[in-house]
Parts: sequence; C-alpha cells; structure tokens
Amino acid sequence: MAAHIGRRLRKGAATTAVAAAAVAALSASQAPGATVDDQGRQSTGDATSAPDTAADDSATGNSPYYTDLPPLNSPNPSPSAGSGDAGDQRAGEAGIPATVLDAYKQAEATLREKKPGCNLPWQLLAAIGKVESGQARGGRVTADGTTVTPILGPQLDGNGFALIRDTDNGAYDGNRMYDQAVGPMQFIPSTWDWAGRDGNGDGRKDPNNIYDAALAAGHYLCRFDWDLSQQGDLRKAILSYNNSTDYLNTVLSWLEFYRRGTHEIPDGTGALPVDRSDDTARPGVTPSAPGTTPPARPGKPSGSRPSPSPAAPGDGGSPSTPPVTPPPATPPTPTDTVHHLEDAGTGTLTAMAGHTFAERVSTRAETEAGKAVAKVRIRFTLVGDTDTTFTGGETVATVTTDASGVAVAPALQAGERTGAFAVQAAVVGRSVKGVPYRATVTARAADALALAGEKEPTCVAGGEFAEPVQVKATYRGEAAGKVAVTATLVTSADDPAENDKGPYFKDADGKAVRSLTGLKTDADGRLTLPKLYADDTAGTFLLRLTTAGGATLDVKLTVEPAAAPSPEPDPSTDPAPSTDPAPSTDPSTDPSETPAA
Repeated sequence: MAAHIGRRLRKGAATTAVAAAAVAALSASQAPGATVDDQGRQSTGDATSAPDTAADDSATGNSPYYTDLPPLNSPNPSPSAGSGDAGDQRAGEAGIPATVLDAYKQAEATLREKKPGCNLPWQLLAAIGKVESGQARGGRVTADGTTVTPILGPQLDGNGFALIRDTDNGAYDGNRMYDQAVGPMQFIPSTWDWAGRDGNGDGRKDPNNIYDAALAAGHYLCRFDWDLSQQGDLRKAILSYNNSTDYLNTVLSWLEFYRRGTHEIPDGTGALPVDRSDDTARPGVTPSAPGTTPPARPGKPSGSRPSPSPAAPGDGGSPSTPPVTPPPATPPTPTDTVHHLEDAGTGTLTAMAGHTFAERVSTRAETEAGKAVAKVRIRFTLVGDTDTTFTGGETVATVTTDASGVAVAPALQAGERTGAFAVQAAVVGRSVKGVPYRATVTARAADALALAGEKEPTCVAGGEFAEPVQVKATYRGEAAGKVAVTATLVTSADDPAENDKGPYFKDADGKAVRSLTGLKTDADGRLTLPKLYADDTAGTFLLRLTTAGGATLDVKLTVEPAAAPSPEPDPSTDPAPSTDPAPSTDPSTDPSETPAA
C-alpha cells in the first residue's frame, strides 16, 4: 500500500508540472474576458454564441473522466529512450493505438471537407479520447474500430453525478432507468441520437465504434460555426463536451502534448489511465471505470440481498438484522413537472433557398396549470424531405428553457430544396405531446434585372450577334445568385407570345429556338446568355427575361438590313458599239490637216 501511494504521489507531482506548463503555454492566446461562474464553470463574455451547458446537453452529460496528465518524456521517444518495462510504459503513455489514431485522422479529413471553417485538429479528438476512455481502453478494438467490450460510464442517477433519466429505453447503454455515457468518446444516448455519425461506412451509427464516435465528436465540436483555431471558440467547444474547468485544462494539456508529436503503437498496447474525476465523489465507494459495471450507490440496494449485520448489544437476545432504511424519494425534476408544450409566438417560417429564416422556432414548457417550467430540455428536430439545417449544419438542436419556460431554437438555414417540412419540438426525457411547426422554403428569386452591357445588341440580317447578352439579377439590392431565368423572344411588348421570326438561339442539334428555360445566375447574380443569331428579317425585336420573384427585363435587339449587292451590268441596255472606221493617222487623208501653201 505504501509503495502504491508513493507511486501516486510521484505521478501526481510529475503530471502537475506538465499541466502547469501546458496551461501556461496556452494562456497567452486565450480569449480575453474569461470568467468563472458560481458553479466553477468557465465562460467568456460572448454569451450569445455560448452553448447550452445543461448536463444532458453536453456530449457526455458531464460524466466522470480520466484526470491523468501527459508524461514528462518526449511525445516521440527514440528507440533508445528506455528499455524494458519502463521504456514500454513510456511509449504506451505517449503513443496512440493504430486504429484509434487512424479514426481521429479520418474524422479530421472529413471535417476539413464538410466544415472547413472549423479547423478541427485530430489532436483535439485524441486529447478528448484520452481523457474520456484512455484511447478506447488502450486500443482494445476490432479491425473495423468497434470496442472489444462496450465502454460505459456510471449511471447518471443524480447520486454524485448529474441526474439524467433514461432517454433511449436502454438501446445504447442497456439501462432503462438512467442514462450512461457510451463508447470511446463517451456520448450520452440523448446526444448520440442526433450527433451520431457513420464514420466507417458500414451503414450503422455505433457509439462503440471509434470511427463513428470520432466523426460524431468532430461534428459536435464544430457546431455553432466555431473556429477551433481561435482560442475562445476552442475553449467553448471543449467546455460544451464536458462543462468543467478541470476537464478543460486536462484536455488542453493533452492537446498541447499531442501537437508536439506522437507515434503509433499496436492496438491493445496503450497504457490504461489510473486517476478519475470521481475518485472522491462518493467516499467509501471505489469509483468505476468505463467498461465496468458501476458499483451500488450508498444507501441503495445493489441488487443482491444485504449481508446480516453483527448483533447489536442487548440483553442477550438473539442477533438481529437492523431494518434497512429505504432511500429517500428522489425529488421531481423540472422535466417531471412538464404537462405540455405551447407555441411561444413563433411567426411564419418561410425563407428563400440559401437564405436564413428570419423567424426562429420558440416553444414554452408548462405545467398542467399553465405555469412556466424553467430548466427543461427541449429538442427541436427537422422532419421531412429537406436539406435545411439549423445554424452549424445540424438537423437536431437541444435548448434548455429559460426562466419564462421558453426555449428558442437556433436559426434555420434554408438549403436548395424547396417545399414544406416540419420542425418538431419535444421534451427530452419525457413523453408529452410535442409541437409541430410548418416551415417552407421557396425558390430563389430576384426583384430586379439589369442589362450588364452598355450597348443594345445589334447585328445584320442573316448574321449573328457579336456580343452575348449579359444581365445581372438583384434581390433587395443584393446580388441574387442561383436564380432561375427564362429567356423568350416575344412578339411585342404587349404580346408575350413567342415570335416566329427574327433573332433566335440554337439548341444542341443546331436548330433555331426562341425560348430558353433552366438558365441560372451565378453566385454574383450575373448571367451570360447563349449566342444569338438572326434570320433574314430586319427590324427591332424584344428579348424578354423573367425570374421567380417577378423581375422582368425587355432587351431590344436590332437587326439591320443586309447591304444590297452591286448590280450586274445588263447587256441589253448598254449603248451600241460605234461602226465608224477608226480615224486615220495619215495626214494626207485627214481633212483637218491642210497642207502648207
């Protein structure tokens, strides 16, 4: 026992030094104005973009985590850095199991494509994976990345931990009374339900698969349009995963460690963490580690009959077992008091494709008597055939009601798919009737069109227009990109019927057409029409352009007559050639020449 305590003390002294160095290295670039609230949680002055930090709105439900800090030796020890057990142990502490490391790097590559503005480093996933599960319990995973045995945190029953009643009917954690964090990245079921991803392409979203879990963690950290290259956003993202300043500092220390370099080790050979944040959460009870069955809570039956207690001092009577005091009833949570949800004044949910909805969904939680209920988790889910998302690219968002019982969903960002869909509001952890909200995405539109060129198009009959027609579309003064445009050569300003003569376009077969659909402006609202040709009819013609939203532009096309060719000489009208003989050049025969006297 003394030797064990000595090892723990030496380890604590070493790891504390590493933590201090890592935090000091990071502190110079941390966001200004950081504060710690009365719950010991760290935040910044940017309250508008801070996440909801209720226990079950974090990825882990603020479950316990490993507090071991990085070793003092280099992240990339040379082969001669140590020998025997000591060298192997240092390599195991500094290295990352091969499959686990590959999962982190694949997740980073995917997020670089899907959310490039997030700037997610794989080392952050490695830091969180180390703190949450010791890199999937030292890399004990199968070839496809699934943990050899499920990794479960303790049940979140409010006894030393957060209170989160069952939300998945035991589907992920096997517990139908309370939720437990699941898998190598320790997602609670209610979060995995919307954050889960298929990272290994097997068609399943398994929280116990490191590829799935790492990709889900990456998406979770990249929501709210956070840029993880910015220290303020990085801190918010980590705190949203587990809302504890100690957790933040532990993750940052491993992040700094892995950024200095690491190396790959075989699966199953990673060092297992020792210290846990709940080591002292429940005095007298040995804390559980992920992957083990949590011990019974103090004062609660463990499922087996209690052993008889020693006989109490008495008058010599037979020993007796003192009565077991039943545990006190758990007081109702705010969620338990919710009777129904009401719309809290949400306006019409309509937006143009590619635009942000002006209105946000607002829901109020009430008791049966109509009293507002604060601190209730409301889950907003997009339902239907739509590519619209909440800000940050997610289709599910969980928000906690405020003091007035109201939860306001993040702003909706319309995709390109038009039509109606629904936003469903429901209480997390309680089966009460939800509130559906109808939303509609309309086609992109423009309210103005203008000719981009300075001159009206002109050509000669039978020829082609030298310059293509170019126009620009705007909506409320801003460039209207990706707007559908129809171009028709109309009969006249008062007759929108398609003309049967004059200028024309050519189809793919080279045939004349005088109406085009499917045209779209570019991102800057500009459109260059295909080349125009003219038949033999001279005159002034109209090209009419129309868009969704009512914008119309008539472009005047002028076709000038072709130049008349020079006439061929007509032999019948030429003067007859002279029949007089050519004048003589002999002076003796020329009467005009008079000989000299």
